[in-house]
Amino acid sequence: MRCCHADFALVQGSDRGFTVGMPTFTFGAGVLAEAGDNARDLGMRRVGLFTDGRLVHGEHVAKVRASLAAAGVATEVYDAVKIEPDDVSFQDAARFAAEGRFDGYVSVGGGSVMDTCKAANLYAAHPADFMAYVNPPIGEGRRVPAAVKPHIACPTTSGTGSETTGIAIFTLKALNAKTGIISRRLIPSIALIDPDVTRSLPPAAIAATGFDCMSHALESITARAFPRRLNPAHGAARPVSQGANAFSDMLATESLKLVGAFLERAVRDASDTEARTEMMYAAMLSGIAFNAAGCHLPHGLSYAVSGLTRDWHVPGYPKEASLVPHGMAVVLNNPSVWRHTAHASPARHLHCAHSLGADVRDAGPGDAGEPLAGRVIALMRSTGMPNGLSALGFDDTHVDALATGAEPQYRVIKNAPVDIGRDDLKSLFRAALRYW
Repeated sequence: MRCCHADFALVQGSDRGFTVGMPTFTFGAGVLAEAGDNARDLGMRRVGLFTDGRLVHGEHVAKVRASLAAAGVATEVYDAVKIEPDDVSFQDAARFAAEGRFDGYVSVGGGSVMDTCKAANLYAAHPADFMAYVNPPIGEGRRVPAAVKPHIACPTTSGTGSETTGIAIFTLKALNAKTGIISRRLIPSIALIDPDVTRSLPPAAIAATGFDCMSHALESITARAFPRRLNPAHGAARPVSQGANAFSDMLATESLKLVGAFLERAVRDASDTEARTEMMYAAMLSGIAFNAAGCHLPHGLSYAVSGLTRDWHVPGYPKEASLVPHGMAVVLNNPSVWRHTAHASPARHLHCAHSLGADVRDAGPGDAGEPLAGRVIALMRSTGMPNGLSALGFDDTHVDALATGAEPQYRVIKNAPVDIGRDDLKSLFRAALRYW
């Protein structure tokens, strides 16, 4: 697989560089107990601690609170984070942050918790109309004007990578569409990545978040190369997610190798400490990779699936409302995407398949998508994922609505290695209805 260090030589007016942002991170068993030391070092005296109603009375939050208390850091807890947050829940959290006048934040939870904390930190530090910072074309896409308060992110799942990114994703209720806020200023100051948290995760959560991790890596490697992205920018104006680059390639490749080796083991056996630790590490690597490279079609299509699914429940997730775990919505579109995009970068798709553990010896440029799609399908089947979108209740009559739901995701769809129109979206959803 050729790197893209010099690819810009063929593209007039292209970007000549890429920028990588990431937090200071500590990875290792038991590091949640270091939250207090880090908070004190960042000058925090009173923090807003973000978590959700399921975790607030659990051992992970207790460990972080004890560490903060031992360091002399006062804590006020916000546990109203909504799993799969929306604009209303983001604004509720922002009001808490503004009224609290905190000098720093700590988040303990999955991607929803960390993303909510990022948004609350932003709007408390730099008040504005809610749509001001939201990604265009849905929002204004206003640049975050200055630094926000320090944020220590403590992930409790092994897949979103939100602890390493400047991205906060939510559902805009008025459109029933997912969008987000993106800025390097939202990248947490410190990430404490403790694989001990995965011991208590149910198999369905390990599988769904693991596939989110996998897709972050696959989309990072197969994204449009950074010199070929639309509207190149330079210096401080360069966007967070810039397209495939040599640094994200390196991290994403290692993440795929870990997913291929350990995802099935981690789902199968909660006591397999090695497998669950390696999946936590893979998630961190993928987070850094996709923050720099950006996601594309699997994530862009997933948001329509999440928004339009009705009466779907998964063990281990909140029961009060229909919910498709994000990683599940993402992986259900994966095989159809790789079969569609492989012709644009056959070597990269074969590299991804090989990294995940597929046999690619007999594959050529003309069928480079099949080994990757086949390996993803095999992992889906062995970990209990649904058999395509039809398992969630979709059929051919829903394809048009799914395409309409995906169209607002221009920010990520344009990062694909091929140009995508509405007919392509419909074809991709149709091909994802059933895989076996």
